[in-house]
Amino acid sequence: MDGDSRGRWDGDTLVIDTTNFNDKTVNNTYNCCGTAGANLHVVERFRRVDADTIEFQYTVDDPTTWARPWMVAVPMTKLRFREYACHEGNYGIIGIPAELAPKEKTAEAAAKKGSK
Repeated sequence: MDGDSRGRWDGDTLVIDTTNFNDKTVNNTYNCCGTAGANLHVVERFRRVDADTIEFQYTVDDPTTWARPWMVAVPMTKLRFREYACHEGNYGIIGIPAELAPKEKTAEAAAKKGSK
């Protein structure tokens, strides 16, 4: 099971704290934690860096599996900002922003033309 998540704001950062994982956890949405289970504790942090980037960090802690907690940081840009759990295994999702970009530019140009 994927545990119990609680979210809160810490200044300009959304913090999601997840505990109470099932002791039979073999895999989870992070694909990070192998046989980690009941003692697994994951803390996610989302912070907007600029108009096009969100900094995503998560810390994984399970003292029964690892000697110490470990952390991953990934910048999520406008083109990459897709929540992984909703699209895992959907490798075609990568091409969607590239396919839409020319259509968006055409629509923006038409809107500018129409407003003159």
